[in-house]
Amino acid sequence: MSDRLAAFRARPTQAIEMTNLDYQQQSNGRAAGDNAFLTEVVSIQEGIDQFNENIRQIATLRLHSLNALDGEGQNDMAQVEELTNETRTLSLQLRDRIKKLEASPAQMDIQVRNNRMGLLRNKFLEAIQNYQRVEQEGRVKVRQRAERQVRIVNPDASPEEVNAIVEGGGQQIFAQALTSSTRYAESRNAFREVQQRQQDLKQMENTLAELAQLFIDMGTLVEQHEPIINQVQDTAIEVEGDVMKGLKHEEEAVVHARRARRMRWICFFIVLICLAAVAIVLSIVLTRH
Repeated sequence: MSDRLAAFRARPTQAIEMTNLDYQQQSNGRAAGDNAFLTEVVSIQEGIDQFNENIRQIATLRLHSLNALDGEGQNDMAQVEELTNETRTLSLQLRDRIKKLEASPAQMDIQVRNNRMGLLRNKFLEAIQNYQRVEQEGRVKVRQRAERQVRIVNPDASPEEVNAIVEGGGQQIFAQALTSSTRYAESRNAFREVQQRQQDLKQMENTLAELAQLFIDMGTLVEQHEPIINQVQDTAIEVEGDVMKGLKHEEEAVVHARRARRMRWICFFIVLICLAAVAIVLSIVLTRH
């Protein structure tokens, strides 16, 4: 009897302990999810900072190559090409990481999470636009440099001929001017640089096309994942509501259990009092007889 009574008394306490344990586990899981999200946000921001630093170096190296003497800018342009490839890879990685983070389950406050993601997207979009601006300005400067080199070989070239050579055509015209030039060595160096600038222009055109596509990808990212994000957020809110309801029901059950136990004890003492009263009455009656 005493064992059953002890077990009954312990049952509400066990329910409270289990409820607190479940809540603590859920809180710990939510905190871990928040930390993972914030850690990835910081890491992506650092990647964007590196992206911007690469852009700055590309602009600096390209300007240095344009101001260098004949043949001295080739090393700079080789570094530009290497850095351009590295930056292309980094940009795709950042896009994919932002995309993955955007679609990840929401653990933290929805408004805070959306604000963080909005700032992250805007920062990356600004970096892309900055890169586009650097490439567009660089393209103008490289083209002007190539045009000057063409006129070194053929000062009488028409604007159409210069444009054709810079665009990669008109090589026959350029070759004829080269053979008839009185400054052969200088003209040959100019011809080589024009060829290099043609490659630079093609590379910048490719980069600008890639950046345009990247900008479109980032612009449509929210639209593509908005239904998924909303569903995840709704599910998270629903689960949280169910948990709170469950906790409330558990608390109500504990209160009812305590109240029932108290009523049983009251009834028990009432019965004892009644039995004692009956015993007293019987003893008095028997004593008189």
